[in-house]
Amino acid sequence: MKNYILSFLLVGCVTFAQKLTIEETVTGARKYAPTSLTAVQWRKDSKSVTHLSSDFTNLMERSATSGWAVTTLATKSEFEAALKEVLPTEEFVLRTFPFSIEWKSNNTFQTEIASKTNQYQVTYDVITKKITSKIGYALEGSQARFASNSNVAWLKDNNIRITSNNTTIEVTNDENPAIVNGSDYVHRQEFGIDRGMWWNATGTQLAYYRKDETMVGNYPIINWNEREAVNKDLKYPMAGMTSEQVTLILYDVASEKKITIQTGEPKDQYLTMVSWEPSGKYIFVGILNRDQNHLKFNKYDAITGAFVKTLFEEKATTWVEPQHALTFVPNNPNQFIYQTDFNGYNQMYLYTTDGKLLKNLGFKDVVVTNLLGFDATNTKINYIGTANNGLDRQLYQVDIKSGKTIQLTTISGTHNASVSSDGMLVLDQYSNATTPNEVSILNIKTRIATTTLVKADNPFTGKIDLPRIEMVSLTAADGTTPLNGRLIYPANFDATKKYPVMIYVYGGSHAQLVTNKWLGGAGYFDMYMAQQGYVVFTLDNRGSDARGKKFCDVTHRNLGVNEMADQMKGVAFLKSKSFVDAEKIGVFGWSFGGFITTSLLTSQPDTFKVGVAGGPVIDWKYYEIMYGERYMDTPQDNPEGYAKTSLLDKVKNLKGRLLIIHGAQDPVVVQQHSMNFIEASIKAGKQVDYFLYPNHEHNVSGRDRIHMYAKIADYFDVHLKR
Repeated sequence: MKNYILSFLLVGCVTFAQKLTIEETVTGARKYAPTSLTAVQWRKDSKSVTHLSSDFTNLMERSATSGWAVTTLATKSEFEAALKEVLPTEEFVLRTFPFSIEWKSNNTFQTEIASKTNQYQVTYDVITKKITSKIGYALEGSQARFASNSNVAWLKDNNIRITSNNTTIEVTNDENPAIVNGSDYVHRQEFGIDRGMWWNATGTQLAYYRKDETMVGNYPIINWNEREAVNKDLKYPMAGMTSEQVTLILYDVASEKKITIQTGEPKDQYLTMVSWEPSGKYIFVGILNRDQNHLKFNKYDAITGAFVKTLFEEKATTWVEPQHALTFVPNNPNQFIYQTDFNGYNQMYLYTTDGKLLKNLGFKDVVVTNLLGFDATNTKINYIGTANNGLDRQLYQVDIKSGKTIQLTTISGTHNASVSSDGMLVLDQYSNATTPNEVSILNIKTRIATTTLVKADNPFTGKIDLPRIEMVSLTAADGTTPLNGRLIYPANFDATKKYPVMIYVYGGSHAQLVTNKWLGGAGYFDMYMAQQGYVVFTLDNRGSDARGKKFCDVTHRNLGVNEMADQMKGVAFLKSKSFVDAEKIGVFGWSFGGFITTSLLTSQPDTFKVGVAGGPVIDWKYYEIMYGERYMDTPQDNPEGYAKTSLLDKVKNLKGRLLIIHGAQDPVVVQQHSMNFIEASIKAGKQVDYFLYPNHEHNVSGRDRIHMYAKIADYFDVHLKR
């Protein structure tokens, strides 16, 4: 076990400061947000950045030519006038200047806007104050995808429509709602899927998913708001059961003909990483088998749909998890960037369109978290990646030809940075444990800040007396792997006293709770509980995010086993502290964290006195196929693993107080999990507390979240603190 690597005092004791309220566990992130620049980005082909004004009504500019002084570039009223000029019969109600804009040239940006009757993508010229182009579609449409030639594809329920030259074409007209066309909700949005339609470069052909889930059973989700409760069936394929079947269709706008990409058998497979080749002659698709351990990346003919060749394959004894579509090299349509963690860390590889690997563009153990794009010469790639044992996010630049990588930001922390079009400057926004927020312009050669646009003060000073937060490093249960943790001390800490502990846990894949940013990644409820007199502790165990594939693979076929072993190392660390009351340790987590919470209460009943499990997975055979089978395989193939991780037969071990919270309309971790656990607890003669939020799904949001946090805090106070 290592000593902590970073300790700091967020706010000193101020006589007129106060504690967070229970309401501020939800609203505090807005109320006490550090000063920043909203929607800040580089203006294309310039040494200027744009952002919204503090009241969100104007688009502001800061330019190197004016010494980075702030000026108004465009106003909401000017933008509204431009809309009225080109769409005189439409009525727009804009409360703010558009938040999401994309600069297309030095003078024009694109954004999406809705009137009371239609939706539009518009291009606005900030010099002429005119709308230079517009593409519209019906207000009822969703998931719109815009083509380069002004065509727009959109969804009406489960069918696709294309609006072209003010004419709307019905691409599909399936009446059965179990046939879903063009939706991004395919394979339950695993494998990096964020869309269900793709235009080719010229806008003449549309590729789209066709999901057939007629073979998947209907799962009941009850809506309690009606006079008589209404059942809303959900297609929810559980691990080991029949899954959906997905095909990829190409639609030609001119001929209105469709072809099906010949992805072959078995139909029980996953289609991922859909990418058009720039010429439009070919389309690439990743074919992942249902076992999720064999990926074939295939090339298909876009005219006939015929298979051309397999460019490369990936096989694993655990799982293969594609997450990113291809990124083609500008001005070189025969080369693309492929991201994979196959060699240990998610990194970039340069391939030809014939499948030849040209270069590994990875750097050390850096995990690529966000590929930002190419520089103006198209010879370098900018990206955000990890550092500092996964705690930091830094800006990197790799030269495609040489493979040489340089780190453009250097201060330890979490950076959200980008490079100007000319490649000379970096717009860097970062925070760390002692820095609430700082926005600067860096010289790319020296990597030193030349101008600071924002240097935020501590937003809590004189208002809230926050507890001390300490970042710690522990060793995992394997005896070698370092783990990141966060310890929050109770208010008015007295080292001679003993305090109860609340461990906040998630522990599952694709999530990281401990990071080197403002407040160390802690949530406002964590700080609230510390102010109420608890030691609050969080540990990112093996299986969590940003540490590479080996860090995750240990969970395969035994979800929760190594995660709990690491969490118990955290408990040992806590017990080594003289100020921790070892008889008063509780744990709280949601979703996968609810699973870990319940697992700890039933596997370590002499350690944990109290637990609160929100939306918990109780038995992985009740969870959906795509996520569940990746880590656990099927119940038929891994009966021992499913038995070991099921909590239904372990409730008999329960000694502490356990509160289970569930959203009654949860479509992610269906209520069957907790209901079966309650039934098992009745049969085992164990008292378990249970609370439903009738009108919520997997997460409790809005004002009801305040109610939820109040309930959790009260549960710890009654059963652990007193």
